[in-house]
Amino acid sequence: MTPRVSIVIPVYNEGDHVVDVLDRIIESVQLPFEILVVYDDESDITVPVVEAYNRLEPRVRPLLNTYGSGPANAIHFGIDSALAPVAVVTMSDGCDDPMQIDQLTRLVERGVVVAAASRFARTGQMVGGPFVKGLLSRIAGISLYHLGRVGTRDATNSFKAYSIEFIREVGIDSSQGFEIGIELVAKARRLRRPVAEIPTIWLDRTMGESNFRIWAWLPVYLRWYFSCFGPRRRVSNPVRAEMNDNRES
Repeated sequence: MTPRVSIVIPVYNEGDHVVDVLDRIIESVQLPFEILVVYDDESDITVPVVEAYNRLEPRVRPLLNTYGSGPANAIHFGIDSALAPVAVVTMSDGCDDPMQIDQLTRLVERGVVVAAASRFARTGQMVGGPFVKGLLSRIAGISLYHLGRVGTRDATNSFKAYSIEFIREVGIDSSQGFEIGIELVAKARRLRRPVAEIPTIWLDRTMGESNFRIWAWLPVYLRWYFSCFGPRRRVSNPVRAEMNDNRES
């Protein structure tokens, strides 16, 4: 059966912890799906775990990322490998609510190009996690929603659904952290494409260690933050236009 949603999960040395995440997704998602578990190196301790899982559940596919190391490249590779017309990016740490994958997918099927799970929408919540990371995410999300009119209060959250057709049109420039989420929101805003959100409750991971490097990745987040306030794009290839802007600056 052709999947309606491709669920992309970048991993880095999660090991056995990824099993609980995969179990919850398979239990929660009702739409036809595939799960793409993307790793950077064959020595990653998650690889044998996912390969064993694949033998019992072929909808879970381990993929070696060939675009370069780091979560942005892993997510990009996973999206490019998707068989479905909708891709949902979720994390391997279990912080996201897999019961919302169907709802996010259906929003994209109804016509939005980005559907965000928002921790800062009404009834949404962010439970735990580093204080500074949460504060910066909230400030960025709320300011972009009210001042940039981007359509979501949580542009920085990675838990989003995307139209594959839209991504093929605008491309992905991110190559470092988890900034793809805000990059694609910025591109949708500049092209005046619809973005929607649903509230979500994010729970800090209880197993393993976070690989999020807030200070190392802050400059690329700021680049896409300010891009949201740029003029409307009316070009056939907004990726090329964005690259021209970068060269000019």
